Amino acid sequence: MNVSEAIRTRRSIGKVKPDAVPQELLERIIEAGTWAPNHKMTEPWRFFVMQGEGRDILGNALGDIQAAGAGDTSEEGIAAARESGRTKAYRAPVVIGVAVEPSTDPKVIEVEEYGAVFAAIQNMLLEIHGLGLGAVWRTGEPCFHALMNEAFGLSPNGKMLGFLYIGYPDMEPKQGKRQPAADKTVWLNSSKDV
Repeated sequence: MNVSEAIRTRRSIGKVKPDAVPQELLERIIEAGTWAPNHKMTEPWRFFVMQGEGRDILGNALGDIQAAGAGDTSEEGIAAARESGRTKAYRAPVVIGVAVEPSTDPKVIEVEEYGAVFAAIQNMLLEIHGLGLGAVWRTGEPCFHALMNEAFGLSPNGKMLGFLYIGYPDMEPKQGKRQPAADKTVWLNSSKDV
């Protein structure tokens, strides 16, 4: 499939089969991420590939975050939160956490580091689609929680920017639709156009 087709046909696939994804495909997905553009060539991305019981790292972090926010500090409440988090981590046979570790070089603009990692995620999603796999990019408050940083050994400046839940699709993708690009575009051909 060509790039234009991949961009226009890729969809979030939230339901995947439990079948294992071959290691060589996972390596191709990660490698695609490393080819994202990044200012000053800092390569600020970090990848955490979780399979099997390795998904417990994510599940336990989600459970801890959920328990911390629920206010239920009883043993049963913490156990229920942990189980809920663990269940979320097992929705796909492979989960890849993608984080940013911004450069500490004062010449590097931090927001550009985030942009590079978001571009890496898009590369990965397109590679996943091109390989015939399905994925959904999950984010939300738990990604940015200090306990998530701790679980994955990120620095205080680092941030988990999302989790790619990957597997063989077990659903039909929804029809994609976007507003016409013309509705979001301003053409500036001279200074009088502003």
